Amino acid sequence: MPTLEYSVDELISVCISRQVVDAEVLAQGINTPLVMAGYILAQSTHAPNVCFASAIGQTISVEWAPLGVARIEDFWLTRGLIHVSFAGASLDLLPGFNPKEFFRPAQVDAIGNFNNISLGADYRRPRMRLPGSGGTPDVTPHSNQIYLYVPRHSRLTFVEKLDFVSGLGHVEDRPGGVGPRYLISDFGQFDWANGRMRLMSYHSGRSIEAVQKKTGFPLEIAPDCHETEPPTAEELRLLREVIDPLGVRKLETLAGAARKDHLRWILEQEGAL
Repeated sequence: MPTLEYSVDELISVCISRQVVDAEVLAQGINTPLVMAGYILAQSTHAPNVCFASAIGQTISVEWAPLGVARIEDFWLTRGLIHVSFAGASLDLLPGFNPKEFFRPAQVDAIGNFNNISLGADYRRPRMRLPGSGGTPDVTPHSNQIYLYVPRHSRLTFVEKLDFVSGLGHVEDRPGGVGPRYLISDFGQFDWANGRMRLMSYHSGRSIEAVQKKTGFPLEIAPDCHETEPPTAEELRLLREVIDPLGVRKLETLAGAARKDHLRWILEQEGAL
């Protein structure tokens, strides 16, 4: 049987899909198409009864539409079962549902603390201002459904010490052992089974040594660490032909001119340019 060809963005979305359990509430942030593609793939395969809680439009929805850029708000605003304020969703609605959510950290340390505030020790004069914490400091101290993803694995992201902490990891003496449960990057899959980041699987073409070299702190290695299971033919078909035919998910793995060119192409296909 011939080996299926797939891209890293497809593998990340498939791995995200495989973390979804049927009937869960799945929280969707802003500008996270790798996650949304994975969520929809899960609903289209093994988890038909999930529902989506989206920061876009502040909606709860059970329906979906193919990913896009120019009119993405229409997707959520026209299919939402209920629309609420950000404060209402964060404080009243979502705590009762305990949604699963994938966060994309700019920095993450060995125990799963993460940073989306800024880079550089001086907050008033940062090297780079990041998108901000949103509701992360409110959610991560108590939620047991925190998952992470990093489209470009590097020592700039996986660091010994964060510049700031916006998401709480597996700190000592936390009740219930709350902290991130899982992380997917373009190099492998990880968990925090012992309270420290542990490599569970490495992707095709990678190795344990290559993953460690790209990580700024010593990794624990699972006893059964193995090569990541590749996408199936059906998972690839759904991603490419049904869920995300424009390849919006690729915007999270591309950088510079390549990202700009792909974004322009998507907008041209949508008739927005």
